[in-house]
Amino acid sequence: MVFTLPDLTYKYSDLEPFIDSETMEIHHSKHHQTYVDNLNKAINGFSEFDGKTIEEILKNIDTVPESIKQQVINHGGGHANHSLFWKLLSPVKTEPQGKLEDAINSTFGSLEKFKEAFTQKSMSLFGSGWTFLIFTKDNKLDIKRHSFQNSPLSYGNTPIITIDLWEHAYYLKYQNRRAEYIEAWWNVVNWVEASEIFSEAS
Repeated sequence: MVFTLPDLTYKYSDLEPFIDSETMEIHHSKHHQTYVDNLNKAINGFSEFDGKTIEEILKNIDTVPESIKQQVINHGGGHANHSLFWKLLSPVKTEPQGKLEDAINSTFGSLEKFKEAFTQKSMSLFGSGWTFLIFTKDNKLDIKRHSFQNSPLSYGNTPIITIDLWEHAYYLKYQNRRAEYIEAWWNVVNWVEASEIFSEAS
């Protein structure tokens, strides 16, 4: 099994001015490619991964041989998290739909209250990592921080939306101003894709 860098459905410049094209190009073609390359190196020679998606592997992380388990968590998580992140970005303004909209309103009170809670959780992350809106194994919506490239999939949860909080995702444009990056990111969240993911998961 050889994993590959996914193509984007939009151009690097399409998310301007919220996420700049230089950051997008480096982030996708360099950082994500490195995770893919290192994942392929880690699993080379392990035939038990043949035909499996990275999501399937991460959902069953405890079955991964101990000798490469941390590498799969790091690089496989990086590949899965980034692949989802790209799909959840859109140059077209969208809003939550259907079951996801209803679930956000019932869980958090409103979309605005959810955004406030998600932003606060993102700002409280120390160092590098991600913040996710997850659909838990108990069939509830929750907001979860994960350090480094750890994936909600490995804990039995389904990521619905996510923001990359590694500095490589925003430093060229926003430097240390993480709050500005998060505020800008809300303008390019692909809620149509998120709503479809939630509908399938629930």
